Amino acid sequence: MDPMNLIIAGVGGQGNVLASQIIGRAAVKKGFMITIGETFGLSQRGGAVMSHIRISKEKKYGPLIPPNRAHFIIGLEPLETLRIIEAFGNEKTIVIANSRPIHPLNVIAGDAEYPDPHWIKDALGSACGRLFWLNATDLALDLGGPIMLNMILLGAFCALPGVPLEIPDVEEILKTIFSEPDKLSANFEALKIGRDLILDYKF
Repeated sequence: MDPMNLIIAGVGGQGNVLASQIIGRAAVKKGFMITIGETFGLSQRGGAVMSHIRISKEKKYGPLIPPNRAHFIIGLEPLETLRIIEAFGNEKTIVIANSRPIHPLNVIAGDAEYPDPHWIKDALGSACGRLFWLNATDLALDLGGPIMLNMILLGAFCALPGVPLEIPDVEEILKTIFSEPDKLSANFEALKIGRDLILDYKF
């Protein structure tokens, strides 16, 4: 696949943008050409955040992935993942989805109802080629906080067939971002946890 089309979907504060920048830098270091397009909601209000990442050996492509042309989707929040797959997924798209919801303000205020996560899982599974439904938030909390979620899912992404990045590629970029040994170690551990979730996944 060239370009390889990846979308990372989540809400503000989940580390979506950092994950996309790390992927981009790691891919550039391996000789790929990268285009990243991002859209932002209101982060402080849990607004939607979406990153389009296009990786190619041939040329730089436009920043937005055409409708229904995503090869991979990383979803940090389940409902946002479902919204993205409706617009950009297809019957071959591979989806990594975190199972823990983040309720938007209208749900918290009682003005709307959040869909049943089991229904979201079933809907995602029927709309894509393969779904990895991961309870990654609890594992992130065990590592020190929900912000580790993005690294867990990034490690999972690197373990998928057809992905041109491996965990050592990401680790090299993380070394330029985190100077504190404890933070670096926690991020490395998160990547390996994500990798193992994919390798041990029970369908």
